[in-house]
Amino acid sequence: MNRLQLADYIVFFIYFIIIAAYGYYVYRKKKSAGNSATDFFLAEGALTWWAIGASLIASNISAEHFIGMSGSGFALGLAISTYEWMAAATLIIVAIFFIPLYLKNKIYTMPQFLAKRYNGKVSTIMAIFWLLVYVFVNLTSIIYLGALAIASISAIPFEWCIAGLSVFAIVVTLGGMKVIGYTDVIQVLILIIGGLVTTYLALSLLSEKFGYGSDIFKGLAVLRKEAPSHFHMIFDKGHPYYKDLPGLSVLIGGMWINNLAYWGCNQYITQRALGADLKTARRGILFAAFLKLLVPVIAVLPGIVMYVLHQNGMFQEEMRDAAGVIKPDHAYPTLMNLLPAGLKGVAFAALTAAIVASLAGKANSISTIFSLDIYKKFFHKNASEKELVRTGRWAVIIAMLLAALVTPALKSLDQAYQFIQEYVGFISPGVLAIFLLGFFWKRTTANAALTGALLTIPISTVLKFLPVWTGGAFPDYPFLDRMSITFVLIVLIMISMSLASRRPVSSEQVIEVDTSMFRVSAGFIFASVIIIGILAALYTVFW
Repeated sequence: MNRLQLADYIVFFIYFIIIAAYGYYVYRKKKSAGNSATDFFLAEGALTWWAIGASLIASNISAEHFIGMSGSGFALGLAISTYEWMAAATLIIVAIFFIPLYLKNKIYTMPQFLAKRYNGKVSTIMAIFWLLVYVFVNLTSIIYLGALAIASISAIPFEWCIAGLSVFAIVVTLGGMKVIGYTDVIQVLILIIGGLVTTYLALSLLSEKFGYGSDIFKGLAVLRKEAPSHFHMIFDKGHPYYKDLPGLSVLIGGMWINNLAYWGCNQYITQRALGADLKTARRGILFAAFLKLLVPVIAVLPGIVMYVLHQNGMFQEEMRDAAGVIKPDHAYPTLMNLLPAGLKGVAFAALTAAIVASLAGKANSISTIFSLDIYKKFFHKNASEKELVRTGRWAVIIAMLLAALVTPALKSLDQAYQFIQEYVGFISPGVLAIFLLGFFWKRTTANAALTGALLTIPISTVLKFLPVWTGGAFPDYPFLDRMSITFVLIVLIMISMSLASRRPVSSEQVIEVDTSMFRVSAGFIFASVIIIGILAALYTVFW
C-alpha cells in the first residue's frame, strides 16, 4: 500500500523534532559568533573529526544514492559500487596531498584558490561554472529523486514533496555550517540505520521467495546464484553497460579524474574540512572513507535484490512507468513500500535525512561561493561580516527556489545517477587539470588555466556528440573515457601554453608547497592500509 501509516508519521515527526531541536541548540550555543562569516560558512574550529567525517558523507549521500544508485544496481549490478569504493581510496589521497595545501595557504573557497594561484578571471569563470552546476544539476537532481521517492510511498503530491524538501533544507542551511555539520551526525546515523533496515527487508524477502525463511545470509547466497552477471566489478567490452563503466577505466582512468575533482576540488565537500586543523581534518576524511565502504550495502544491494525478484515474476507493474517501460529508479521506492508500519517511517526518515543533508551542504556552498567570490568581489567590496552572512542566506533561498522550479523538467530521466555523473563530468577534467598543475607546477600560467577552464565543456561536448554528427565515423567513447581524453588534452594545452609564455609567474601566485606537509601519522597509515586492503579484497572477489 503506497501510504504512510500513523506509526510512520509519528516516527518521522520524532526525527524532524530531533533535527530541529538539536540544530537550534547548536545555533544558540555559540550565537555570539553567528554573524561571523567564517563561522557561518566554515564553522571555523567548531567541528570535531567525527562531525567532519559524518558531514562529508551526509553531503555526499542523497536521493541519487538511495534511488539512483539502487536503480543502477537493478540495471547493471554491483559494478556501480566502484563510485563509492574508489572514493574511499581517493579520500586518502585528498587527506594526504590536497587538504594540507588548502590549510597551509588559508584557502576557504575553491575560487579563492584560483584567484590566489592564477587571477580573478579564472576564479570568476569557475565560480560561475560551479554555481550553475550546483543549482541546475546537483540541487535539481536531488530534489527530483527525493520528491519522486517520497511521493511514491506517501499520499503527498510530487509538487508538494518538492516544496517540502526545499523548505526543510533552507531551514537547516540558514543556521550555517556549524548547524549543518553537527546535525549531519544525526542525519548519517539515521540514514545508515534506515538503509540497513531496508536492505535487511530486501534480503529477507528474497530468502522467503526461495524457501529459506527470513535468513538474510541465505538471501545473499541466492543473490549471487540468481544474478551472477550482477556481481562483476569490471565489465568486458561486449557488456551491455560497458559505456557506463568501461572496464579498467574505473580503476586507472576516468574514475580517478571524477573522484579527485569531486573530493579534492569541490567546494561543498572540501568546505567541511577547511575550518579545522590538519590533524582533525585528516581524521575526519579517513572516517568518511570508512563510511564510504558501507554505502553499497545500503544503496546497491537492494537494487540487485529487486532485479532478482523482478526476474522471478514479482513487482512487474511497480517497476514500470505509465507507458509500460521498466524504470530501474523505481526499485528502491517499491521496496520501501513493503516495509511494515513504523519501519517504513524509519526508512522515510533516512531518505529525508539523506536528501536534506545533501541539499543543505550544497546550498551552503552556493552561498559561500556567491557571497565571498561574487558579491564581495563585484558588488560590495567593503561588505561587513553581517552583510556577507545575510547575502549568503538570501543566496540559499534563491538557489533553492530556482532548483525547485526547474526540478519537474527531470521527469524523463531513466537512471538519474548516471545522468548526474556524466554531466558533472563535463567540467571535472578541466577543474582537476587546473588544480593539479596549479598545486605542483610553478610555471603554470593564468592564461593557460583560463584556456583550460573555457575548453573543458566544449571538448567534452564535442567528444560526446561527434559520433552523432559524423554518422558513427568518430568513435563513441564511454563518458569516463571521454573524461580521460579531455583531461589529457587540457593538461597538454596548459603545459604548452605555459612553456610558450615569456611572462614568468609571480612569486605571489605560487602556492606554498612544503613536503613536510604531506607527512602523516602512524595511525593514519594503519587506517589507510586497512581501507586499501578491504578494497583489494573486494575487487579480487568481485572482479
